[in-house]
Amino acid sequence: MPEVLANATEAVISKWLIKEGDLFTLGQAIAEVETEKALVEVPAETAGILGKYLAQDGAFVQVGAPIAILLAAGEGQTEIDALMAEAGSTVAAAPVAAPVVETPAPVAAPVAVATPASKNTDHGDRLFISPLSRRLAKENGLDAHSIQGTGPDGRIIRRDVEAAIAGKSSAVKAVPVVIPAGSFTDIPHSGMRKAIARRLTESKTTVPHFYLSAPVLADDMLNFRTKYNEWAPKKVSVTDLILKTVAASFVDVPQANVIWTDTALRLFSDVDISIAVATDNGLITPVVRGINHMSLAQLNISTSDLIDRARNGRLKQNEIEGGSFSVTNLGMYGTDEFSAILNPPQSAILAVGGAKQKPVVIDGEIKIGSVINFTVSVDHRAIDGAVAAQWLAAFVKRFENPFWLAI
Repeated sequence: MPEVLANATEAVISKWLIKEGDLFTLGQAIAEVETEKALVEVPAETAGILGKYLAQDGAFVQVGAPIAILLAAGEGQTEIDALMAEAGSTVAAAPVAAPVVETPAPVAAPVAVATPASKNTDHGDRLFISPLSRRLAKENGLDAHSIQGTGPDGRIIRRDVEAAIAGKSSAVKAVPVVIPAGSFTDIPHSGMRKAIARRLTESKTTVPHFYLSAPVLADDMLNFRTKYNEWAPKKVSVTDLILKTVAASFVDVPQANVIWTDTALRLFSDVDISIAVATDNGLITPVVRGINHMSLAQLNISTSDLIDRARNGRLKQNEIEGGSFSVTNLGMYGTDEFSAILNPPQSAILAVGGAKQKPVVIDGEIKIGSVINFTVSVDHRAIDGAVAAQWLAAFVKRFENPFWLAI
């Protein structure tokens, strides 16, 4: 089981994408793994043959535990038996689940198998349900306690919720919401919420932040967007324009496109930027790669796709990793100005407020203009104050003078 999410200790085999005995190629997706944040496709690290599953669909498996036997060309059952015997003790220690009842499959003797429970009530009031399944049930108005689980130990997995939605499960019934006595309701932490808390606490307590702010006159950029969208086949957003300006500013000040590591500053030649996306379960930051090589139209297609799949829990592993910089935009919620917390190991994050009509001085005269407040939070270990100031000045100059976008 790969560590598909930083610091994760276990993940769920949501679905095998190839069958036992099938050939696969380098980089081909062989399984879908469910993490705290997304449904991730696991690519093959080499070409070969999938000899045998060691973990069935729906199984919770510790990171690093074996989930399958992969064979080279010409190998077969003899090698499977030898590998099963060799790895027997390791496999037995892993939480490998039995096949789902609807599609039984034989399991070799050395593999420890957990028998699916008939109900999801083995541990008191605790409900065993995967994070994506919980969200799917909530979105469709289903009470998760009333859904029959077919995963390991009766755990509710995605297909159980989908069956309930389709009316295939007779166990689904309406349960009234009971508000506990008093003026509050405790909402248990989801896996994503715990991950967000852990990462942000780590960032705020171990990374030396400093902040730079600038009010930016946005009229020309907003007018450029209006004119561009009159002719473009697909309309671009203000966030697209901000991402493009961020990327161009790294071309102006390349020494800011770095992250801190224990042994060196890592300087990037391309610009990969994370965009903060609000979902029902919390914040997730997919990475848009190579923005410095994209046109506005290409950038819009890429960001729209990532945002849509982020909100539907369909991001791939490599789409939530990497990047040196993040952009978070709360302007659409009416926020005027704010400071954001860094997303380690990235070295900076740009917080974007809403466009507000304010009095501004232009050529010695007071006029009314659209102003956006930008605040960049910076890791002082990786980027000095002067470098950060140069980068922000480059960003302001380009955002206030968008004609470079037409060059």
